[in-house]
Amino acid sequence: MGNSKLFLGADHAGFELKEAVKKMLERERREFEDLGAHDFDVDDDYPDFAKAVCEKIQKEGGKGILICGTGQGMAITANKFPGIRASVCWNEKTIEVAAEHNKANIICLGGKILSKSEGMKLVKLWIKSEFTNEPRHIRRIKKIEAIEKDEIHSQ
Repeated sequence: MGNSKLFLGADHAGFELKEAVKKMLERERREFEDLGAHDFDVDDDYPDFAKAVCEKIQKEGGKGILICGTGQGMAITANKFPGIRASVCWNEKTIEVAAEHNKANIICLGGKILSKSEGMKLVKLWIKSEFTNEPRHIRRIKKIEAIEKDEIHSQ
């Protein structure tokens, strides 16, 4: 992943984990932008934060970390945006596959699923993981992009 800028977003269910990840990124002097929630509010909605992070990545590049209760809602929302490959991750294997095989530009974590230490460990692993550039993975990413452009049936 190199030194790509990170964009963070979380609803109330992911707020505490996001705050822990922010502190870790600050300690490690990683460039990031927190797109909210900035305060704990049980009436916020995860699609708002997913949209903010996805639009930033579409405009500026970089990668994102989205956190809600399970990561599922964030991933469903994020994957509606062209150019976004968001993956729900809950352990080291899912992080590795998301980065190395799927070239995910967003990971979605569950604030109700992961402890702060588990979440920070997964973020660290994702930051250092790289896409393998193996032909089979490149071929699959191209097929995903074709679906996005509604071109799959012409291949």
